Amino acid sequence: MVLLEAKGVNVVYQPGRGERIWAVRDVDISLNEGEFVGVVGESGCGKSTLGFALTQMLQPPAFLESGVIEFRGVDIAGLSGEELRQQRRRGFAVVLQSGMNALNPVRTIQHQIGDVLRAHKKEGENWSKGAVHERGAELLKMVGLDAGSLSRFPHELSGGMRQRAAIALALALEPELIVFDEPTTALDVIVQAALMETIKELQRSRGFTALLISHDMSVVLDATDRVIVMYAGRIVEDQASEQMLRTGLHHPYTEALFHCYADPRADEVVLQDIPGSPPDLSMPDLACAFAPRCTIAVDGCWRERPLLAEVGGGGRIACLRRRFATEEKGGGLHI
Repeated sequence: MVLLEAKGVNVVYQPGRGERIWAVRDVDISLNEGEFVGVVGESGCGKSTLGFALTQMLQPPAFLESGVIEFRGVDIAGLSGEELRQQRRRGFAVVLQSGMNALNPVRTIQHQIGDVLRAHKKEGENWSKGAVHERGAELLKMVGLDAGSLSRFPHELSGGMRQRAAIALALALEPELIVFDEPTTALDVIVQAALMETIKELQRSRGFTALLISHDMSVVLDATDRVIVMYAGRIVEDQASEQMLRTGLHHPYTEALFHCYADPRADEVVLQDIPGSPPDLSMPDLACAFAPRCTIAVDGCWRERPLLAEVGGGGRIACLRRRFATEEKGGGLHI
Protein backbone atom coordinates (compact mmCIF):
# COMPACT_ATOMS: atom_id res chain seq x y z
CA MET A 1 0.00 0.00 0.00
CA VAL A 2 1.28 3.47 -0.89
CA LEU A 3 2.31 5.55 2.13
CA LEU A 4 3.45 8.71 0.36
CA GLU A 5 2.82 9.80 -3.20
CA ALA A 6 4.13 13.03 -4.69
CA LYS A 7 3.34 14.39 -8.15
CA GLY A 8 4.78 17.35 -10.04
CA VAL A 9 7.06 18.47 -7.22
CA ASN A 10 9.03 21.62 -8.12
CA VAL A 11 11.32 23.29 -5.58
CA VAL A 12 12.88 26.68 -6.25
CA TYR A 13 15.67 28.49 -4.43
CA GLN A 14 15.29 32.26 -4.62
CA PRO A 15 18.48 33.66 -3.02
CA GLY A 16 18.08 37.17 -4.43
CA ARG A 17 15.75 39.43 -6.35
CA GLY A 18 15.07 37.92 -9.75
CA GLU A 19 17.13 34.78 -9.10
CA ARG A 20 15.38 31.42 -9.41
CA ILE A 21 17.24 28.13 -9.13
CA TRP A 22 15.19 25.01 -9.91
CA ALA A 23 16.59 22.47 -7.46
CA VAL A 24 13.83 19.89 -8.04
CA ARG A 25 11.94 19.73 -11.32
CA ASP A 26 8.66 17.88 -11.98
CA VAL A 27 9.41 14.93 -9.71
CA ASP A 28 6.89 12.13 -9.28
CA ILE A 29 7.68 9.64 -6.51
CA SER A 30 5.81 7.07 -4.45
CA LEU A 31 6.90 5.23 -1.31
CA ASN A 32 5.15 2.06 -0.19
CA GLU A 33 4.61 0.91 3.37
CA GLY A 34 7.71 -0.81 4.74
CA GLU A 35 9.80 -0.01 1.66
CA PHE A 36 13.46 1.04 1.84
CA VAL A 37 14.24 3.43 -1.02
CA GLY A 38 17.58 5.05 -1.84
CA VAL A 39 18.18 8.36 -3.61
CA VAL A 40 21.63 8.82 -5.11
CA GLY A 41 23.44 11.43 -7.20
CA GLU A 42 26.13 14.11 -7.20
CA SER A 43 26.12 17.10 -4.87
CA GLY A 44 23.58 19.62 -6.09
CA CYS A 45 21.39 17.11 -7.91
CA GLY A 46 18.41 17.87 -5.64
CA LYS A 47 18.24 14.71 -3.54
CA SER A 48 18.38 16.36 -0.09
CA THR A 49 16.06 19.14 -1.23
CA LEU A 50 13.58 16.49 -2.38
CA GLY A 51 13.74 14.81 1.04
CA PHE A 52 13.00 18.09 2.79
CA ALA A 53 10.20 18.86 0.36
CA LEU A 54 8.51 15.51 0.94
CA THR A 55 8.51 16.15 4.70
CA GLN A 56 7.62 19.85 4.34
CA MET A 57 10.82 21.00 6.04
CA LEU A 58 12.04 23.43 3.38
CA GLN A 59 13.47 26.69 4.67
CA PRO A 60 13.95 30.00 2.82
CA PRO A 61 15.32 30.70 0.29
CA ALA A 62 13.87 27.33 -0.80
CA PHE A 63 10.14 26.92 -1.33
CA LEU A 64 7.74 24.48 -2.93
CA GLU A 65 6.77 26.08 -6.23
CA SER A 66 4.16 23.46 -7.11
CA GLY A 67 3.18 19.86 -6.58
CA VAL A 68 0.99 17.51 -4.59
CA ILE A 69 2.46 15.51 -1.70
CA GLU A 70 -0.03 13.05 -0.27
CA PHE A 71 0.81 11.30 2.98
CA ARG A 72 -1.82 8.71 3.88
CA GLY A 73 -4.10 10.41 1.36
CA VAL A 74 -3.70 13.91 2.87
CA ASP A 75 -2.03 16.59 0.75
CA ILE A 76 0.53 17.93 3.24
CA ALA A 77 1.81 20.44 0.67
CA GLY A 78 -1.23 22.56 1.46
CA LEU A 79 -0.88 22.34 5.25
CA SER A 80 0.83 24.67 7.69
CA GLY A 81 0.91 25.40 11.40
CA GLU A 82 -0.82 22.97 13.74
CA GLU A 83 -2.28 20.85 10.93
CA LEU A 84 1.17 20.15 9.53
CA ARG A 85 2.54 19.58 13.03
CA GLN A 86 -0.08 16.94 13.68
CA GLN A 87 0.81 15.15 10.44
CA ARG A 88 4.48 15.16 11.45
CA ARG A 89 3.56 13.87 14.90
CA ARG A 90 1.83 10.87 13.45
CA GLY A 91 3.88 10.33 10.36
CA PHE A 92 7.49 11.20 9.61
CA ALA A 93 10.91 12.21 10.86
CA VAL A 94 14.27 13.26 9.39
CA VAL A 95 17.79 12.23 10.39
CA LEU A 96 20.25 14.93 9.32
CA GLN A 97 23.68 14.18 7.88
CA SER A 98 25.53 15.47 10.94
CA GLY A 99 24.56 14.62 14.50
CA MET A 100 25.77 18.03 15.67
CA ASN A 101 23.25 19.66 13.30
CA ALA A 102 20.41 17.64 14.81
CA LEU A 103 21.32 17.80 18.49
CA ASN A 104 21.21 20.78 20.85
CA PRO A 105 24.82 21.27 22.08
CA VAL A 106 23.76 22.61 25.51
CA ARG A 107 21.24 19.92 26.49
CA THR A 108 21.80 16.30 27.39
CA ILE A 109 20.46 13.51 25.21
CA GLN A 110 17.79 12.73 27.82
CA HIS A 111 16.63 16.36 27.86
CA GLN A 112 16.33 16.35 24.09
CA ILE A 113 14.35 13.12 24.01
CA GLY A 114 12.12 14.60 26.70
CA ASP A 115 11.63 17.78 24.66
CA VAL A 116 10.39 15.71 21.69
CA LEU A 117 8.07 13.54 23.78
CA ARG A 118 6.54 16.47 25.67
CA ALA A 119 6.17 18.71 22.60
CA HIS A 120 4.15 16.02 20.83
CA LYS A 121 2.51 14.25 23.75
CA LYS A 122 -0.90 12.73 23.28
CA GLU A 123 -3.83 13.46 25.55
CA GLY A 124 -3.38 11.67 28.84
CA GLU A 125 0.38 11.17 28.50
CA ASN A 126 2.58 12.35 31.36
CA TRP A 127 6.26 12.42 30.52
CA SER A 128 7.82 12.71 33.95
CA LYS A 129 11.60 12.61 34.36
CA GLY A 130 11.43 8.92 35.22
CA ALA A 131 9.21 8.11 32.24
CA VAL A 132 11.51 10.02 29.88
CA HIS A 133 14.55 8.19 31.25
CA GLU A 134 12.84 4.83 30.73
CA ARG A 135 11.76 5.68 27.19
CA GLY A 136 15.18 7.19 26.43
CA ALA A 137 16.99 4.07 27.60
CA GLU A 138 14.70 1.97 25.40
CA LEU A 139 15.40 4.17 22.36
CA LEU A 140 19.17 4.18 22.88
CA LYS A 141 19.17 0.39 23.22
CA MET A 142 17.48 0.19 19.80
CA VAL A 143 20.38 2.07 18.21
CA GLY A 144 23.15 0.27 20.07
CA LEU A 145 23.90 2.78 22.85
CA ASP A 146 23.75 2.20 26.59
CA ALA A 147 21.55 4.18 28.97
CA GLY A 148 24.61 6.00 30.32
CA SER A 149 24.65 8.12 27.17
CA LEU A 150 21.40 9.78 28.26
CA SER A 151 23.27 12.02 30.70
CA ARG A 152 25.87 13.09 28.15
CA PHE A 153 26.02 16.21 26.02
CA PRO A 154 26.51 15.84 22.22
CA HIS A 155 30.17 16.95 22.38
CA GLU A 156 30.88 14.07 24.76
CA LEU A 157 29.85 11.53 22.10
CA SER A 158 31.81 10.37 19.06
CA GLY A 159 30.50 11.12 15.57
CA GLY A 160 28.98 7.67 15.21
CA MET A 161 27.37 7.86 18.65
CA ARG A 162 25.86 11.25 17.83
CA GLN A 163 24.32 9.82 14.68
CA ARG A 164 22.87 6.95 16.67
CA ALA A 165 21.44 9.42 19.20
CA ALA A 166 19.89 11.40 16.32
CA ILE A 167 18.29 8.21 15.00
CA ALA A 168 16.95 7.49 18.50
CA LEU A 169 15.33 10.95 18.50
CA ALA A 170 13.76 10.22 15.11
CA LEU A 171 12.34 6.95 16.46
CA ALA A 172 10.88 8.55 19.58
CA LEU A 173 7.40 9.09 18.11
CA GLU A 174 7.40 5.82 16.13
CA PRO A 175 7.09 7.46 12.68
CA GLU A 176 5.87 5.61 9.62
CA LEU A 177 8.48 7.32 7.40
CA ILE A 178 12.07 8.28 8.22
CA VAL A 179 14.24 10.25 5.80
CA PHE A 180 17.95 9.59 6.35
CA ASP A 181 19.84 12.50 4.80
CA GLU A 182 23.38 11.19 4.18
CA PRO A 183 23.65 9.68 7.70
CA THR A 184 27.16 8.28 7.16
CA THR A 185 28.81 11.50 5.94
CA ALA A 186 32.13 12.28 7.71
CA LEU A 187 32.25 8.86 9.42
CA ASP A 188 35.07 6.41 8.83
CA VAL A 189 34.27 3.27 6.84
CA ILE A 190 34.10 0.97 9.89
CA VAL A 191 31.63 3.25 11.69
CA GLN A 192 29.69 3.72 8.44
CA ALA A 193 29.23 -0.02 8.02
CA ALA A 194 28.12 -0.51 11.62
CA LEU A 195 25.67 2.40 11.44
CA MET A 196 24.13 1.16 8.19
CA GLU A 197 23.68 -2.30 9.69
CA THR A 198 21.82 -0.68 12.60
CA ILE A 199 19.60 1.31 10.22
CA LYS A 200 18.80 -1.78 8.13
CA GLU A 201 17.97 -3.85 11.22
CA LEU A 202 15.76 -1.08 12.63
CA GLN A 203 13.91 -0.74 9.33
CA ARG A 204 13.29 -4.49 9.19
CA SER A 205 12.27 -4.85 12.84
CA ARG A 206 10.22 -1.65 13.21
CA GLY A 207 8.66 -1.83 9.74
CA PHE A 208 8.86 1.89 8.93
CA THR A 209 9.34 3.21 5.41
CA ALA A 210 12.85 4.59 4.87
CA LEU A 211 14.25 7.03 2.34
CA LEU A 212 18.07 6.95 2.30
CA ILE A 213 19.79 9.91 0.63
CA SER A 214 23.44 9.30 -0.19
CA HIS A 215 26.35 9.97 -2.57
CA ASP A 216 27.53 6.39 -2.14
CA MET A 217 26.03 4.04 -4.70
CA SER A 218 27.47 0.96 -2.97
CA VAL A 219 25.85 1.86 0.37
CA VAL A 220 22.50 2.50 -1.31
CA LEU A 221 22.52 -0.72 -3.34
CA ASP A 222 23.42 -2.77 -0.27
CA ALA A 223 20.74 -1.30 2.00
CA THR A 224 17.71 -0.56 -0.11
CA ASP A 225 14.91 -2.28 -2.02
CA ARG A 226 14.79 0.37 -4.75
CA VAL A 227 17.18 3.02 -6.05
CA ILE A 228 16.26 6.42 -7.48
CA VAL A 229 19.00 8.26 -9.38
CA MET A 230 18.70 12.06 -9.64
CA TYR A 231 20.47 14.45 -11.97
CA ALA A 232 19.92 18.20 -12.30
CA GLY A 233 16.80 18.09 -10.15
CA ARG A 234 15.09 15.29 -12.06
CA ILE A 235 14.75 11.53 -11.59
CA VAL A 236 16.64 9.85 -14.43
CA GLU A 237 16.35 6.26 -13.21
CA ASP A 238 14.16 4.31 -10.78
CA GLN A 239 14.80 0.59 -10.45
CA ALA A 240 14.74 -2.19 -7.88
CA SER A 241 18.18 -2.56 -6.29
CA GLU A 242 18.51 -6.20 -7.33
CA GLN A 243 17.48 -5.37 -10.87
CA MET A 244 19.93 -2.47 -11.01
CA LEU A 245 22.79 -4.78 -10.06
CA ARG A 246 22.08 -7.32 -12.77
CA THR A 247 20.26 -5.53 -15.58
CA GLY A 248 21.93 -4.57 -18.81
CA LEU A 249 19.95 -1.33 -19.15
CA HIS A 250 20.86 1.81 -17.18
CA HIS A 251 20.78 5.53 -17.70
CA PRO A 252 24.25 6.66 -18.89
CA TYR A 253 24.57 8.80 -15.75
CA THR A 254 23.93 5.76 -13.55
CA GLU A 255 26.56 3.85 -15.51
CA ALA A 256 29.00 6.73 -15.02
CA LEU A 257 28.35 6.67 -11.26
CA PHE A 258 29.17 2.96 -11.15
CA HIS A 259 32.57 3.69 -12.69
CA CYS A 260 33.33 6.24 -9.95
CA TYR A 261 33.45 3.51 -7.27
CA ALA A 262 36.12 0.88 -6.81
CA ASP A 263 35.76 -2.76 -5.87
CA PRO A 264 38.24 -3.15 -2.98
CA ARG A 265 38.54 -6.87 -3.78
CA ALA A 266 39.69 -6.30 -7.35
CA ASP A 267 43.33 -6.99 -8.29
CA GLU A 268 43.42 -3.82 -10.33
CA VAL A 269 41.32 -0.76 -9.51
CA VAL A 270 40.39 1.56 -12.37
CA LEU A 271 38.32 4.64 -11.60
CA GLN A 272 36.72 6.96 -14.14
CA ASP A 273 35.47 10.45 -13.49
CA ILE A 274 32.47 12.05 -15.19
CA PRO A 275 33.69 14.71 -17.62
CA GLY A 276 32.30 18.22 -17.46
CA SER A 277 30.15 19.83 -14.77
CA PRO A 278 26.49 19.71 -13.76
CA PRO A 279 24.26 22.22 -15.59
CA ASP A 280 23.16 25.65 -14.43
CA LEU A 281 19.86 25.03 -12.64
CA SER A 282 18.70 28.60 -13.19
CA MET A 283 18.36 27.86 -16.92
CA PRO A 284 15.43 26.01 -18.55
CA ASP A 285 16.10 22.37 -19.41
CA LEU A 286 14.56 21.88 -22.82
CA ALA A 287 16.76 18.89 -23.68
CA CYS A 288 18.56 16.12 -21.81
CA ALA A 289 20.52 17.80 -19.00
CA PHE A 290 23.18 15.07 -19.10
CA ALA A 291 23.81 15.34 -22.85
CA PRO A 292 26.89 17.65 -22.56
CA ARG A 293 28.61 15.05 -20.36
CA CYS A 294 27.28 11.91 -22.01
CA THR A 295 29.57 9.77 -24.17
CA ILE A 296 26.69 8.19 -26.12
CA ALA A 297 24.51 11.26 -26.80
CA VAL A 298 22.93 11.60 -30.24
CA ASP A 299 21.46 14.65 -31.96
CA GLY A 300 18.03 14.06 -30.46
CA CYS A 301 19.44 14.27 -26.93
CA TRP A 302 20.21 17.97 -27.54
CA ARG A 303 16.71 18.74 -28.80
CA GLU A 304 14.37 16.66 -26.64
CA ARG A 305 14.08 16.18 -22.90
CA PRO A 306 13.43 12.47 -22.26
CA LEU A 307 10.65 11.40 -19.93
CA LEU A 308 10.80 8.48 -17.51
CA ALA A 309 9.66 5.38 -19.36
CA GLU A 310 9.28 1.80 -18.20
CA VAL A 311 11.97 -0.73 -19.05
CA GLY A 312 12.31 -4.44 -18.38
CA GLY A 313 12.00 -5.54 -14.77
CA GLY A 314 9.60 -2.77 -13.78
CA GLY A 315 12.16 0.03 -13.69
CA ARG A 316 12.00 3.46 -15.28
CA ILE A 317 14.71 5.31 -17.20
CA ALA A 318 14.74 8.77 -18.81
CA CYS A 319 17.03 8.27 -21.81
CA LEU A 320 16.44 8.43 -25.56
CA ARG A 321 19.04 5.70 -26.08
CA ARG A 322 17.33 3.18 -23.82
CA ARG A 323 15.42 1.69 -26.73
CA PHE A 324 18.53 1.13 -28.84
CA ALA A 325 20.16 -2.24 -29.07
CA THR A 326 22.53 -2.85 -26.17
CA GLU A 327 25.25 -5.30 -25.41
CA GLU A 328 25.20 -6.60 -21.86
CA LYS A 329 28.60 -6.83 -20.21
CA GLY A 330 28.88 -7.20 -16.47
CA GLY A 331 25.39 -5.91 -15.75
CA GLY A 332 25.90 -2.45 -17.26
CA LEU A 333 24.84 -0.49 -20.31
CA HIS A 334 27.38 -0.61 -23.16
CA ILE A 335 26.41 0.98 -26.47
